[in-house]
Amino acid sequence: MPLEAKQRSDFQHFHAITTRWMDNDAYGHVNNVVYYSWFDTVVNQFLIVNGVLDIEHGKVIGLVIETQCNYLASVAFPDQVTAGVSVSKLGNSSVRYEVGIFRNDEHSASAQGHFVHVYVDKVTRRPAPIPADMRALLTTIQSTS
Repeated sequence: MPLEAKQRSDFQHFHAITTRWMDNDAYGHVNNVVYYSWFDTVVNQFLIVNGVLDIEHGKVIGLVIETQCNYLASVAFPDQVTAGVSVSKLGNSSVRYEVGIFRNDEHSASAQGHFVHVYVDKVTRRPAPIPADMRALLTTIQSTS
């Protein structure tokens, strides 16, 4: 059964990303590993610009424990990309983000997947509760489905 592409309306936060010449591979499209960089970028950009992730002085950090991506249509330089993100699961110390990659002005995702962070104490690397301010922010992009 073919995977149905998510739509922009399935996401609550967006971040524009410019493709680069070096993103293309020998086959003339963006290499698959670049998509994971885009996933990481949209999630961390959301957290940092909203002031809930301090990568230098914060007491907790998010470690990626799982990622997955389905590629539905090619993206190539010089396409403009918009990454959409929403939260599908919010636990005590973990969060699952759903991410969609949209080419130019298209409404259907060219790629989609998920990204799971487990928050840990920066020093001990043991699981730690998601801080209250971060949890409050994450609920603003939590999907209801």
